[in-house]
Amino acid sequence: MLCRTVQSIGVNAHRLSKNVTLYLTEASPVPVLQNETSQNHKPLMLMLPWLGSRPQTVDKYCQIYFRTGFDVLVVESEVQEFLWPRWGLDRGKSLLDLLHTERFISRPLIIHAFSIGAFTFAQLLVHVAQDTQKYQPLIQRIKGQVYDSMVVGTLETMAAGLGKALFPNLETLVKHASLTYFSLFKSQTVDHFEKGIDVFWNTPVTAPVLLFFCENDLMSNAQMTEELINHWRKRGMDVTAKKWEDSTHASHLKRHPQEYLSHVDGFLCSLQLSPLKAKL
Repeated sequence: MLCRTVQSIGVNAHRLSKNVTLYLTEASPVPVLQNETSQNHKPLMLMLPWLGSRPQTVDKYCQIYFRTGFDVLVVESEVQEFLWPRWGLDRGKSLLDLLHTERFISRPLIIHAFSIGAFTFAQLLVHVAQDTQKYQPLIQRIKGQVYDSMVVGTLETMAAGLGKALFPNLETLVKHASLTYFSLFKSQTVDHFEKGIDVFWNTPVTAPVLLFFCENDLMSNAQMTEELINHWRKRGMDVTAKKWEDSTHASHLKRHPQEYLSHVDGFLCSLQLSPLKAKL
């Protein structure tokens, strides 16, 4: 459905693999003749949706970036990558390799990750942190990071989020089953989670951050999110945060559309990404 939707507004969809789709905007972000050089340096949005996201909902976020001239690379997460983090690490490495292919290697990047999508990006960061010298060009290409409803908190928080995303009617049962599973396979699950969390807190990618969260999100602990924000700021990172007292996990755009769009537009403007700034 997402493919049909975006094609109707002048966007071409290219399925690169089962869970990876590239959306290319036909129009140039500025009135100049398109050529191979300009396309190779056109900013790319790497979008990492939440688990179980619907195409028509993800499309609403893609539209934000289409109108400013971004191409969008959508990378969907799968539950098995979370349940068995070594597979998540494999996914992170394959995404890292993709971003180093000829099609993408010269393009500035913006990250927009929702909920468990931040976990997928953290798995990519694990590889980057192991050899920051090798991946320094990629680190420098990432110009901005947007995080929406990150699953931040205890292992119980993550288990609750898994139940809500997969089987809302059996949320409690899935939560307890997940906690039992994590306990039985601690070295293959919990230890990997902790490593990914540590890398995320001390991320080698220090580009400016825009972060959305709310007080009443059971899957994203507001107090711990604020601790993460303060930690990043102490490291010298530029962090803009928007917190609502009442909102919905991974649905802030639906609940607070004007504020959400205003913050995204302001963030993109602050990045001074030429030629996109001509569109904003």
